[in-house]
Amino acid sequence: MKILVLNAGSSSQKSCLYEIADEALPTQAAQPLWEGKINWTQDRGVAEIEVKTAMGATLQKSISADSPQAHLTYMLHTLTYGATKVIDQLSEIDVVGHRIVHGGQDYRDSVVITEDVKKAIARLSNLAPDHNPVALEGIEAIENILKDVTQVAVFDTGFHATLPDAAAIYPGPYEWVEQGIRRYGFHGISHQYCSQRAAQILGRDVPPERLINCHLGNGCSLAAIKNGRSIDTTMGFTPVEGLMMGSRSGSVDPGILIYLLRYCNYSVERLDHILNKASGLKGISGVSSDMREVREAMSTTGYAYPQGNSRAQLAWDIYVHRLRSAIGAMLTSLGGLDALVFTAGVGEHSPEIRQAACEAFGFIGLKIDLEKNQQQPVDQDIATPDSAVRVLVIHTQEDWAIAQQCWQLLKNSYKYL
Repeated sequence: MKILVLNAGSSSQKSCLYEIADEALPTQAAQPLWEGKINWTQDRGVAEIEVKTAMGATLQKSISADSPQAHLTYMLHTLTYGATKVIDQLSEIDVVGHRIVHGGQDYRDSVVITEDVKKAIARLSNLAPDHNPVALEGIEAIENILKDVTQVAVFDTGFHATLPDAAAIYPGPYEWVEQGIRRYGFHGISHQYCSQRAAQILGRDVPPERLINCHLGNGCSLAAIKNGRSIDTTMGFTPVEGLMMGSRSGSVDPGILIYLLRYCNYSVERLDHILNKASGLKGISGVSSDMREVREAMSTTGYAYPQGNSRAQLAWDIYVHRLRSAIGAMLTSLGGLDALVFTAGVGEHSPEIRQAACEAFGFIGLKIDLEKNQQQPVDQDIATPDSAVRVLVIHTQEDWAIAQQCWQLLKNSYKYL
């Protein structure tokens, strides 16, 4: 079965082509036959396209076109043409899987995309404005390019459908519940994958009973996972709630927003921009939303900052404080901890963040091996042998997780029997 995966972001479109045998899913993540990425510059009429194949062929090209669909069409053309060719024709693709950030209450499991599903994704765009609309663009583009190919929606909110009401319902008026205002949680594809991968790394048949997964990228969230099921998470009704992130504020006192609207002449649009685009690491440091650049600025001295950039240091301190606090909250939801997992860009590549987070939990017997932590671990346990809690660094593979769900859905449907 050939599975194309599209993972849409606000300024990029990542794609992978997998080939999975019909008989059984491999226990380890398969290497894609082909990977493509579109990066849009300030003008969405111009795109930087990068392609690579499992055989080592690469392509980099900047193209101008009148729509993102034209860029996607060009990128998919590289599947069947030139040095990056891996299939003879696009009709060989059996199914296309899409990461959909928000599925609301109606879509908790992966589904074959229909007109009703498309309408729901569009309706929920109000809750994920940076992601749902571009995912819908990708679905419609595939309809035009590949015609009648089966398309599957895999929802980032789905894994958190098991949240108990006490964790999911906000303490506002009960009318909010009836309006669908509740905690949905996000990064569910990554949280679920890492839970399952943790079991493999630790040599178990099932995930650890009590696991906290720290998805720390430009967007950040934690999930408390008990016996493989999400029981608490930091993101909520939208992806803005929770931890301090690259450019998102995370949780703030709602009274601040009322104050800004009432006394500072803020518009809703300005508030939305500040909370999503101008806060977090970027807003506090004034340097960047990228943790690597914030970290570098902390130690860079000059005329303006003889001891290093104090705002960058403050951003770091707030990030670590809020991460530790959130881990502590997840810890109480679980009633203990068997494994702590770090994943995504910061979680996988910042030993300093991992160490700073772990240092606060020595009181529960968690001990990190400082040498292992510094050695760019991938899918490894970096706790000391005598640690009461295992500490894992896992390379999250959302695209592979989406491909797995597409395979399972088609194998269970009449179309592929």
